[in-house]
Amino acid sequence: MSPSPDSSLFLLSRVSSTFEQRFGRAPRLVARAPGRVNLIGEHTDYNDGFVLPCAIDFQTLVAASPRGDGLVRVHAADIGPQAFDEFRLDQPISRRDDAPWTHYVRGMVQTLLAEGWPLGGADLVLAGDLPQGAGLSSSASLEVAVGQAFKSLYGLERLPAVELARLAQQAENQFVGCRCGIMDQLISACGEAGHALLIDCRSLATRPVPLPPELAVLIVHSRVQRGLVESEYNLRRQQCEAAARHYGVAALRDLDLERLERDRTGLDALSWRRARHVVSENQRTLAAAQALEKHDLAGLGELMAASHASMRDDFEITVPAIDRLVALLQSVVGQQGGARMTGGGFGGCVVALMPEALVGPARAALAQHYRAPSGEPATVYLCRPGAGAGLLDSAALAPLR
Repeated sequence: MSPSPDSSLFLLSRVSSTFEQRFGRAPRLVARAPGRVNLIGEHTDYNDGFVLPCAIDFQTLVAASPRGDGLVRVHAADIGPQAFDEFRLDQPISRRDDAPWTHYVRGMVQTLLAEGWPLGGADLVLAGDLPQGAGLSSSASLEVAVGQAFKSLYGLERLPAVELARLAQQAENQFVGCRCGIMDQLISACGEAGHALLIDCRSLATRPVPLPPELAVLIVHSRVQRGLVESEYNLRRQQCEAAARHYGVAALRDLDLERLERDRTGLDALSWRRARHVVSENQRTLAAAQALEKHDLAGLGELMAASHASMRDDFEITVPAIDRLVALLQSVVGQQGGARMTGGGFGGCVVALMPEALVGPARAALAQHYRAPSGEPATVYLCRPGAGAGLLDSAALAPLR
């Protein structure tokens, strides 16, 4: 499935009408932030490396109005009528472990306040169409959308999109407790329609990379729920940091394959393989951006295949169902694109890039030849590279009031 203009309008209508029902007035504005899919560059962001994601046309919306009393009230429309939270800006903002969804909102607000941004109270309603648990970064989308809502409510024009992304990452690291890199928040804040974004995760410099208009972005959910992601993610990060210390560099970004091999004595084999994935993945990511710019789909496919093999063999984050999906999609795509696992690993999704003419055959092959271990078929999302966070056009909102 793919979001349509009608489904986006329905989402806007739902978040706006829910706001009116909950708070008895129309929202002042509706902020949006997209999810993302990473085309190549996995587990490189927290190693100061390179990634190549694109924002997608699934998103989180936040309907918002200001309050003058320092109170923040939040309703999560997707969870249900009882999904409600409130907290004050003039009191310590703590975690609510009985409602984990609140951590992303509270963490974002606390981080903005801690950085000195002047905020006031707000009424918020959250809603989105990002598939939960699919690895399309619904958490970063929520953080960035909340930040965008407060930025717009309180005229924080000096808060650029890159800084908003950095603060959203800080909220997830320090308040939520996931030591993620910057990629998810940065592409959600800064994505460009029709483009992937080559991101240098050290400098936060970005370069738009156009995707050929005839190239489809197909995301396929394996229906294998991502198990052990948080603990294994943090373990992989520790292994990468240990390898960087061995080589005496600030991050694995600073190594090339020649030095990785030359100075490996004394580093355990497992940490060395983890490092080899990161170092080689950085090289593949830069090469993939060049391949896209040259419309070299065969070269892009080879790089995506090598990326998947490295995640499977060196970083050990794939599962058999994901490996089968990649092989199945690659058999359809041939030399006209590629497929690889995307996201943190241990289940979740595969991304495939292919000419639109092959989307039908790919769907047919998936329906005929793939079932998850539970017996479920794959879920397919056809996406377009979309724009980053912002406000919905007031003209689109006006007819709904």
